[in-house]
Amino acid sequence: MKNIKNKLFSQETVEIGPNSNYDNYIMAIESSCDETACAIVKNGREVIANVVASQIKTHAQFGGVIPEIAAREHLDSINIVIEEAFRQAKENVGLKPEDITAFAGTVGPGLVGCLLVGLNAAKTLALTYDKPFIGVNHLNAHLCGNYIDTDLKPPFMALLVSGGHTQIIDVKSYSEQEIIGETVDDAVGEAYDKVARLIGLPYPGGPRLDKLAQEGNPFAYKLPEARVDELNFSFSGLKTAVLRLVKSFEGKELPVNDICASFQETVSSTLLHKLKKALEESGYKQVVIAGGVAANSEIRKKIFDLQNEGYTVFAPPMKYCTDNAAMVASCAYFNTNTFDDVNVEVFSRVK
Repeated sequence: MKNIKNKLFSQETVEIGPNSNYDNYIMAIESSCDETACAIVKNGREVIANVVASQIKTHAQFGGVIPEIAAREHLDSINIVIEEAFRQAKENVGLKPEDITAFAGTVGPGLVGCLLVGLNAAKTLALTYDKPFIGVNHLNAHLCGNYIDTDLKPPFMALLVSGGHTQIIDVKSYSEQEIIGETVDDAVGEAYDKVARLIGLPYPGGPRLDKLAQEGNPFAYKLPEARVDELNFSFSGLKTAVLRLVKSFEGKELPVNDICASFQETVSSTLLHKLKKALEESGYKQVVIAGGVAANSEIRKKIFDLQNEGYTVFAPPMKYCTDNAAMVASCAYFNTNTFDDVNVEVFSRVK
């Protein structure tokens, strides 16, 4: 619980967190990459308003996200998503802007130009309505997407899989967590995108590869699972193995579905193997998956199969797997110990 006198604001004390004596309504903004999002969440779990403006169609023609274009798209969308979130909150529960307890914004990691748009908007709202401001780590926010509409409480083991990160995280409490395993090269989402390009799939490649894999034989080709010490991951060798496999079919019809299925089987099995090892060492019986790649059908299936071994598994609904502001608001409620000065700066990489 935060019970802090914040010199930037007029409130003598503001309580935010699970031990607060009153309902908390947090408005958050997310703009770390190519989604402009704004949400209002009550007590970290109940979504009052949720708005996301996607840029996928804009970047598809370039085969990936162009940072400068993404920043301009955020500028075009930011006021629209904020106004729509306020409209939804008023329509749904009669909530007015002045009823917001605190404002939050993603500070990183992400694309600097994109982060600045959303963060500056969140700071401006905090100053305008004389409310506390909370800066949120994007990766922590992904984990907190699992608190929405659930009764999940720490401790638990988390598998975070996204375009830029692959981590196993020991979540000891709402505010205390430790990364105990991570990728030493490519992240899972990055590997998916690179393999998708190798076999000629358009952007965004990951979801398309997943769909094709469901029509293929996952054991058609034996691909290497990197041998990395302890709980760390490596996917660059797997990507290279797929490249060699694709080249071996030069001049022949490429068995795309089988290649996709074999690649996906190797990735999902690798993730499951490391995660089970972490669970066994910790003794935890709760496990969560988070991040954009948590929407992948085979990864999701393998993790949920752990329920057959006595584990309780949590995963966000699909709309809270990819970047969104509801997870940012939940993180601001559960996972932050102090308010932030409005001069807090963005960062592009994990500190």
